[in-house]
Amino acid sequence: MNIADLRKSYEKAELNENASHANPLQQFEQWLQEAIAAEVPEPNAMTLATVASNLRPSTRVVLIKGYDERGIVWYTNYASQKGQELAGNPFAALQFHWVELERVVRIEGRVEKVSDEESDTYFHSRPLDSRIGAWASPQSQVIDGRTVLVTNAAKYAAQFMLQPPRPPHWGGYRLVPDQWQFWQGRKSRLHDRLRYTQDGGQWLRERLAP
Repeated sequence: MNIADLRKSYEKAELNENASHANPLQQFEQWLQEAIAAEVPEPNAMTLATVASNLRPSTRVVLIKGYDERGIVWYTNYASQKGQELAGNPFAALQFHWVELERVVRIEGRVEKVSDEESDTYFHSRPLDSRIGAWASPQSQVIDGRTVLVTNAAKYAAQFMLQPPRPPHWGGYRLVPDQWQFWQGRKSRLHDRLRYTQDGGQWLRERLAP
């Protein structure tokens, strides 16, 4: 089949100004909870886009671990490619794509590290294997083979036993949104698309052409 001939008609829902929340965080929470309730695969997965110092963008999928009025939180290795890119350019974008609900959420803003206390609390809530893995993986670095990871995991498991501390190179980031976009697929490619931007401390809600 010619990939250019693939088509889908989006007809499951609609999104209009009167039915949407005035606060984008509330709209996001509603959609996220609906995605969870619908049991879509990995509703907490989001694409993170960063830009390197040479202006080349890169993306990867990370998992949301918290959200509130301060922003969207995830955790990772600070020495990874995304960590290095965020150190040089602290602006990033996130995207959720809930295919089964025909919905997309885009979020843009400045990224900051969460506090050490927040990172410690989350790290110690993780399964033991995941805590050891944070030590074992030199994320984004070239390695000779999987044996490197297995050997590192065994070494740190023996060193730390059941109480591995949080690595100094591992912790959380928070994206502080200054723009949100909510996209709901509609028939005939006339999709619903609402954008929220900061306007004097308030959120300005506007409809964009799809």
